Amino acid sequence: MELEKLCSIIADVMGIEAGGLTEHTAFVEDLGADSLDIFQIIMGIEEEFDIELDAGAAEQIISVGEAVEAIKRAVG
Repeated sequence: MELEKLCSIIADVMGIEAGGLTEHTAFVEDLGADSLDIFQIIMGIEEEFDIELDAGAAEQIISVGEAVEAIKRAVG
């Protein structure tokens, strides 16, 4: 469930198809995301899941799978 919602957020921000995203997809290396893209993805995550990600932890998220794990930890 988290993965599907997250992929939708990423696809919207990056202007790509969500179907090509996997847990191993890296935001910068694979998608070419810059700091603004990543900020928008984090903001989308926080809004969609009604959570707040610690800024330090958010900076360490480099892949879709890591973002899913951060969401799971924040949701509890």
